[in-house]
Amino acid sequence: MKRIIRFSRFFLPAAVISVLIAVTGISGYIAKGGFNLGIDFRAGLIQELQFAPTAFSLTWSGRGNARLSFDRNGLYIVISGAGVEGRTYSFPYAEYRTLGALAQGFGFQVEGLNINLNARPEVDSRWLVFSTQGNSSLGSSPYAVHYLDPQSEPISVAQVRVALTSLGQAVSVQNMGQPSDRHFMIRIEDRNNEEVSGVPVEQIVSVLEGGFGSGEIAVLRSDYVGSRFSKDLTDQAGILLALTLLLILIYASIRFKPQYAFGAVIAIIHDALVIVAFIVWTRMEFTTTTIAAILTILGYSINDTIVVFDRIRENRRIRPDDVFVDVLNRALTETLSRTIITTVTTMLAVIFLFIFSSGSMRDFALALLVGMVSGVFSTIFIASGFLNFWETQKNRREKRKLMGAPAGAKA
Repeated sequence: MKRIIRFSRFFLPAAVISVLIAVTGISGYIAKGGFNLGIDFRAGLIQELQFAPTAFSLTWSGRGNARLSFDRNGLYIVISGAGVEGRTYSFPYAEYRTLGALAQGFGFQVEGLNINLNARPEVDSRWLVFSTQGNSSLGSSPYAVHYLDPQSEPISVAQVRVALTSLGQAVSVQNMGQPSDRHFMIRIEDRNNEEVSGVPVEQIVSVLEGGFGSGEIAVLRSDYVGSRFSKDLTDQAGILLALTLLLILIYASIRFKPQYAFGAVIAIIHDALVIVAFIVWTRMEFTTTTIAAILTILGYSINDTIVVFDRIRENRRIRPDDVFVDVLNRALTETLSRTIITTVTTMLAVIFLFIFSSGSMRDFALALLVGMVSGVFSTIFIASGFLNFWETQKNRREKRKLMGAPAGAKA
């Protein structure tokens, strides 16, 4: 016969630990002034850029319109317009391996396309980096294409922060990848509560070029979040979490009894508070990705809780005369191996995501790891502990009724 683990012995200590974690999280939230909100929840500018010198610049003096496009295989010049023959010129990296070869190909194949080579002709064409700044529809104004040598000297987050101090704004700088990638995410909060950014993209590039050299910045992405949108997003996030709890409560009430539903909701509220405490004290950025992580954790936790509740209900039908705490311990013991195997296999995937990703995805994976541990803890000790507390109080009420019944009355 399988040995039954007496999980019920740890219900009270687990409840004390959970209360301490919740109090710590709420205290940290108040002491630190709330979450470290990302740009998703704050009005401001988010800019993704890479420190990469200019490889070459292109201008167009031919007939019709010329546009530069690219993918991981090569570059393309698309000619279109009235009175000209539409045509696409392809320059695959496999064939044009260096900037010198590309320059020769541009001049030989595309009449009216002018190239000004800034880097060494032997630079590998696969190192090219394309900026969203400027107009890829070529004209008289030069369009710059950048490159990043894998052996380039790394740039640290601290260096970028120092260069941006002259903006006089609350600036957040995050490293995207390895220092050698020279790839950063810059967030600047707009405190003017207006729908236009107080710091234009061009000013950020100008400041950085003043510190690192002209033509050294490739802007990969620029977005601005208005104050009205950020407020709406914050309100929707709160509504989304409240609605999730309500739907889980309704589902568990229909499938089980009300006390099971309340136990499930208390367990996932516990998980949410654990994540809140973790995010507050680690100062992890609170973004839409964080909301996705919290909802994923709640879904994972309720799934595990429902499996345990189903086994409790089944064991209670099979052994109706057993004391409820024994039924509870038996159900938790029987589902323990399933819980461990499911959690460990899922955590393996999340651990690899944490190791090999960066930025918001790394934070997402870290929040999931903490949430999975919390989910197992809450299923075994919080949800089940609440059921045990409910049944204990129910039995005590019934005993008091029996003790207060008249002599000779039937139980």
